[in-house]
Amino acid sequence: MLEGVPTDVPGCRQCATTRDARAADALAWVRERDPDGREHWLCPSCTRRHVRDIEAKLPHEWW
Repeated sequence: MLEGVPTDVPGCRQCATTRDARAADALAWVRERDPDGREHWLCPSCTRRHVRDIEAKLPHEWW
């Protein structure tokens, strides 16, 4: 195991798609951090779909 490399595979917060860490698509995933420090991930398609919501910093309940 490499130090500093997460061992769990993140999934999309919206659609539950899992990220393949080896694929070039992994670079397009978006990480969000809640005010309490929890991390959440969005896949590229959900990011494109909700880009205005993300930029407006709307709560996920409003998406």
